[in-house]
Parts: sequence; structure tokens; C-alpha cells
Amino acid sequence: MARHKVEICGVNTADIKVLNNEEMILLFQEYQKGNQQAKEELIAGNLKLVLSILRKYNNRTDNMDDLFQVGCIGLIKAIDNFDLAHEVKFSTYAVPMILGEIKRYLRDNNSVRIARSIKDLAYKVSKLKEQLTMEFGKEPSVSLLSEKLGIAEYEVVMALDSLKESISMFEPIYNDGGDVIYLCDQLEDKTGKNYSWEDRLSLKEALGLLKEKERYVIQSRYLYGKTQMELSEELGISQAQISRLEKSGIDRIKKKIL
Repeated sequence: MARHKVEICGVNTADIKVLNNEEMILLFQEYQKGNQQAKEELIAGNLKLVLSILRKYNNRTDNMDDLFQVGCIGLIKAIDNFDLAHEVKFSTYAVPMILGEIKRYLRDNNSVRIARSIKDLAYKVSKLKEQLTMEFGKEPSVSLLSEKLGIAEYEVVMALDSLKESISMFEPIYNDGGDVIYLCDQLEDKTGKNYSWEDRLSLKEALGLLKEKERYVIQSRYLYGKTQMELSEELGISQAQISRLEKSGIDRIKKKIL
């Protein structure tokens, strides 16, 4: 039976060899002794790992060849830094690094521009997050990242949010074979709601008087639609604490504008 052939960057995916765990260990042992041929075999034997990650980006970009090459850069970095002493599967270690390279590429080539200072902070946060995930075997909490970097928790969340991909308003979200429903079809039109400039100014001043966490909770809840449970997980505090921060923030705003 003929195998399905897919060409990416001149590579016939049907001919890609997949290494088993024993082969991987032997090749890593050889590479760490300085055998460059072993490194080439490790790269060739893990290309399908890159391709499996690229599947989720099929509808996000016109140039999959570029993303494949970027993913291979992440794969090479993972091979160069992998340590057999960690006793984890190579794929477990490599996937976050490959994803990180792809996301950085998409972010840097995104039409939505992000401030350099936020990009730099996002890089530090994501790098530390990868290190701690490897060390503890699970993703670190926002509070731990905040403590390690010496920054506020809301700055950690803001940096991580900046790494998320932007989605077109015309992204198809449902298709039953008939009319396609796009993301913009699900967005509420609030242009009919008008507020006076006095109200806007008072609200802006009131938000400026809030404590950092109160302001972040209020903005996240009422501007970005996040739930208290989502904020609880992001900030590493209980839902009850989120509720108290939201209530105290609203009370402060009411005293200012009412």
C-alpha cells in the first residue's frame, strides 16, 4: 500500500524515520561524546514531532515551510540542551521548546505590535517557566514566577498573555456544510452604547486609584470577560480572594463616580 506523501521544505514525510526510545538514548550518548552524525540522525528521527505540532497551525498561516524550519530550530535547541539524567522522554522536553520557537516567530511577525519591554519580559517569563516545568514536572504557578523574577503577579500574567496568538475576526469557528459562522458573528456590537466624556474620565480616574490587583481583576473581569476561576488559576490565589478584590474594587469605583 502506498504511503501518503506530503512535501514540506522538500521533505517527503512518508520517508521520515521515527526513532524508538532505545535508539534515542544510544544516539544521545553518541552525540554527547561529540558524534555530529548522531545529532543529524536525532534531527531526522524527530521531524514528525515538529510536523505533529504544526497541525494546529494549518489554518493560521500561508507559509508552512517557514513554520517547519522554525520548528526545526526549536528541535535542534532541544537536542543540544537535553540531558539524559532528567529521566524524561525527549518529546516531553522538546515539545515546549519547539512550540516556543513557533510562537515567538508568529508573535514577531504578527500585525499586532507588542512593546519591546513586554516582549523582553515575556521571554524571561517563558524561559523561567520552561526551566521550572522541567525541574518540578509541572507548570509553575504565577505566584512562583512572580517571586523568582521579583515582579508583580499581574506583570507575569500580562507577559504570558502577550505570547498568545491573535485570531482574525474572520476565523471560521463552525461549519455544518452550509453557511460558515465566523468569530465576528459571535461578537456583541456595543457601538450603540454611548457614554459622556465626563463618565469616561471619572471611570479612568477611579481605576487609577485602585490597588494593582484590584485594577487587574476589574479589567480582566469586565473588559476581557475572564471568570473568577480563570483569574484564581492565573494569580495563584483562591476564588474567594478574587471575589473580594472584585467587590472592593467596584466599591472604590462607585465612591468615585457616583
